[in-house]
Amino acid sequence: MTAPHLSADAGHLPSPDLALSPRTGYTRAHWEATADRLLTGLRPYATPGLAQYRLPGRASHSGAWSDGLEGYARSFLLAAFRIAGSDGQAGPDLIERYATGLAAGTDPHHPEHWPPITDRSQPMVEAASVAIALHETRPWLWDQLPEAVRQRTAAWLGGFVGATANDSNWRLFQVITEEFLASVGAPHNRAEIDAGLARLDDWYRGGGWYTDGDGRKFDYYNAWALHLYPVLWARIAGPHADPALVATHRARLREFLEVHQYFFGSDGAPVHQGRSLTYRFATAAPLWAGALADATPLPPGRTRRLASGALKHFADHQVPDENGLLSLGWYRPCLPVTQPYSGPASPYWASKAFLGLLLPADHPVWTAPEEPGPVDTADQYLALPAPGWLLYSTAADGIVRLVNHGSDRLPPPPAASDDSPHYTRFAYSTATAPQTPPGDEPYVPDNHLALLTAAGASRRGRIDPLYADGRCAASTHAPLAPDGDNLDAIVTTSVVHGPWEVRVHRVDAPTGTVVREGGWAVACDTAPPVADTGPGWAVARRADGLTSAAVGLLGWDEADAAVARTRGHNAYGDHSAVPVLTASHPGGTRLLVTLVVLTADPLVSGDTHALRTGAQARLTGDGDLEVRFPDGTTERVEAVSPGPGPG
Repeated sequence: MTAPHLSADAGHLPSPDLALSPRTGYTRAHWEATADRLLTGLRPYATPGLAQYRLPGRASHSGAWSDGLEGYARSFLLAAFRIAGSDGQAGPDLIERYATGLAAGTDPHHPEHWPPITDRSQPMVEAASVAIALHETRPWLWDQLPEAVRQRTAAWLGGFVGATANDSNWRLFQVITEEFLASVGAPHNRAEIDAGLARLDDWYRGGGWYTDGDGRKFDYYNAWALHLYPVLWARIAGPHADPALVATHRARLREFLEVHQYFFGSDGAPVHQGRSLTYRFATAAPLWAGALADATPLPPGRTRRLASGALKHFADHQVPDENGLLSLGWYRPCLPVTQPYSGPASPYWASKAFLGLLLPADHPVWTAPEEPGPVDTADQYLALPAPGWLLYSTAADGIVRLVNHGSDRLPPPPAASDDSPHYTRFAYSTATAPQTPPGDEPYVPDNHLALLTAAGASRRGRIDPLYADGRCAASTHAPLAPDGDNLDAIVTTSVVHGPWEVRVHRVDAPTGTVVREGGWAVACDTAPPVADTGPGWAVARRADGLTSAAVGLLGWDEADAAVARTRGHNAYGDHSAVPVLTASHPGGTRLLVTLVVLTADPLVSGDTHALRTGAQARLTGDGDLEVRFPDGTTERVEAVSPGPGPG
């Protein structure tokens, strides 16, 4: 079979349209061209029968057989949006390509047949993508298939009936797959569909936020799974969907999008937090879903600005690469940003970002002029009590920062505590990534407070949120000692203003315990960040001006200051640097107050003296803490005891 004829040159995008899209220059044509480039780039890696895509790279823990199916299913999702969005005109060869692969993959006697759907197996994930793609392309693909292929496809998807899925967003894969089976008159279990949708209600925490299974598992799965699949399920179920349930899902999505719009920097970058970040611009999927389901509070021009901004951000960082491929990483290949379930084709869940192609070309999301996103126009502050987060951003540099006092991705007690750099750091942003060293190399302590014992540095582990309100948030955590010793809980309060965060830690420890705090990790590929240190302060600055600083305000008497440098530990670049403060604990209860700064505003980053001396912290007579930021703004914080909220 010949490669499909697609509409765009694989190496070029259309010219920008700055009249329609003054922020990004992107139009529907750019989305179509990018989709075509991705589909063209995959073609050389198809197996002869087109049922699998065997991409180069590290295999997932499910193995190469499953990874090959993943390549087909996730790219089929992209092809389906392209086909349906063009009313079947994207290219007959594209339809033939995936129809041929479907026939081979569902034939148990074909050498390229797909692995079966069994309990908690990876094919469950891929089956949902196949089901969505078949539904959206039904007039051009499913309805044209030979009856024998339809029966084999239903039989393969039917492996879901009676099977056990992981108790997480995977429950929705069962919902989607069995609803598709119902729509084509194939065997299914309505009770399993209803149970999966009901389980979603158990995880709803309010404010548009779901946890991805029991516990405090907040991340982008709220966006590209837990909100997305109910919209797609309703499209498959059609008039058979419960109107009240559909209305509930839409109301929650609308509430979530009020918040989700704040997660994108002015350069389009999403906040770098959580797992599966190699899906990259899939963060745009719920923006389109809101428009598709008439469940968005956003103006159409802002929806496109945010979604196109994310796509363009990665394009500006050579994603996809010169061969039109998505690698395991963020910009360049970077395995530490992935998880063991990530195989070479896993990044193609980014296909979800192209959901907007299902909206007709004359829909307002494609025709309305772009409108600025929240970060484009003013400094923003947003407390999110459900996940225990603060979002704050600065218009001067377009950076969004997330302060984390609630998400640790741990199951509820009595499950053991654990630590992950993608969940348990104090902060994340659109301009930085947490340090993720390869192999067994030690962590550099970015956005972390550690107690140094003879066995090594403690980790944050399970987070118990206290509050998130206004510009303050607080939590407690019991540090994890490497040797398993129990350490006293640390209470931390964060208060933010402008590009600054002040962290207030209440630390109980024996005399002589060494305490270490790290600021933001800044990274780049071209050159190591420049370091500058002095008494109680440390600064790391990238060549383009992105600056990270840590300044001891209270309790850091005679602290040592340094900038810790590493190579190969950061998804944003090979060279990374973290400002670090280290001090000896006097014993008993100690209050440590630290100013941490991440900024690319030259008026802030260029004045090192102001960073060092402009902030202050002092205890008041009633036991509160008064914080003064470098610009003179003051804030009172209940610091000595974990009170109900900010003063």
